[in-house]
Amino acid sequence: MLSDSIVIIVVAGLVATACGLLGPFLVLRRIALLSDAVSHAVLPGIVAVWLVWQTRAPLPVVVGAAAFAVLCVLGIDALRASGLMASDAAIALVFPALFSLGVLGVTRFADGIHLDLDSTIYGEIAFVPFDAIDLGGGVGVARAGVVLAVVVLLNLLLVTLLWKELKATTFDPAFGATVRLRPQLLSRLLLIAVAVTAVSAFEAVGAILVVTMLIVPAATAYLLTDRLVVMVALAVGVGWVGAIAGHTLAIAYDSSIAGAMGLVCAACFVLALLASPKHGLLTRRLRRRTPA
Repeated sequence: MLSDSIVIIVVAGLVATACGLLGPFLVLRRIALLSDAVSHAVLPGIVAVWLVWQTRAPLPVVVGAAAFAVLCVLGIDALRASGLMASDAAIALVFPALFSLGVLGVTRFADGIHLDLDSTIYGEIAFVPFDAIDLGGGVGVARAGVVLAVVVLLNLLLVTLLWKELKATTFDPAFGATVRLRPQLLSRLLLIAVAVTAVSAFEAVGAILVVTMLIVPAATAYLLTDRLVVMVALAVGVGWVGAIAGHTLAIAYDSSIAGAMGLVCAACFVLALLASPKHGLLTRRLRRRTPA
């Protein structure tokens, strides 16, 4: 039987892997804040589940949240594809509208059910070992670990099968359209994968950790390499460093595990920002001072 600490680290590492496979594409396409948008846009899905089925059970809630997460990313992508506004403006228009709809739904229809987003969808990674499923023979496995392992495999399959197409449409969408790679369809597949990844992880590890793992490791890797395949590998690696070192830090100082993991990832980004061999601020300053 694995210890609770190992289970927490493994689950956080699976989140880092699932997010690291997709995060670099979000950073390169300049839509990194999409993950934060999804975390707000799921609220009406939670309310809808309560109104239709009168339940706050995890599975229906995740399904309802995922539906509105996908609606959010498709709406953002449709606005981007129209050419009428930039990615940041599209994100800023869609997710506040859905979040506001959810707030109205809570105050109008769900005011008396004590709907707690922290317990129903945002979760707490420290509780992951206590939600286990029995595989037979007395062997229990964390439910979140099983779900996230499936998400990792699906993301890996998506990125592997569509690697050339995603790479081409990320760096040069016009070229992708010219050679009929259907960049709009690829963009929507990527965004749906992000939505499913985020919602699958919210209930177990918390929204803050998911947003962190989607953005910060990828942004760190962006400063360290110009090769996409290396960037993806580094993003996954930085996420695992955050998971392991963050858990150790949280235990040592009796603090939030997700917060400590996010802090370690942020520290990795600061180090890359300062000391990256090519793009680091200190490295460039030293290079300018060194005589030719």
